[in-house]
Amino acid sequence: MNANIYAAWIGFLLGCLAGAIPGLFFHRANWLGGYASWQRRMIRLAHIAFFGIGFINLSFALTARALGLDAGLQVSSVLLIAGAVTMPAVCYLSAWKPFFRNLFFIPAGSVTVGIALFAWRVIGL
Repeated sequence: MNANIYAAWIGFLLGCLAGAIPGLFFHRANWLGGYASWQRRMIRLAHIAFFGIGFINLSFALTARALGLDAGLQVSSVLLIAGAVTMPAVCYLSAWKPFFRNLFFIPAGSVTVGIALFAWRVIGL
C-alpha cells in the first residue's frame, strides 16, 4: 500500500505541474483551438486525472491501513497505480492524436476493476 501513497503524492505534484505549465497560456483565447477545443479539454482532463486518481490511491492505501488489511490487495493496488499512470497518458496522447481516445478503456477499466475488487474485499460486495 505504500506504493499507492507514493503514487498519490507523485500524482499531486504532477497535477500541479500539469496545471501550472498550460496555465501560462490559458489567457490566450485561441490557444490550442480555444477553450472548448478537443486538445484543451484533453489537457484539462489529464490535469484533473492526476489529482482525482491520486486521491483514489491515497484513499485506498489509508483505508486498507485503517482496516488492517495487508494481504489480498495486490491486484487492486497495481490496477489503481496503472490507472494513475495511464489516464493522464491517454489524455495527453488523445490531445496529440484523437485516435488515442480508443485507449480510454485501459485506465477506466483499471480504476473500475481496482475499486470493485477493493470494495469486494472490504464490504463484501
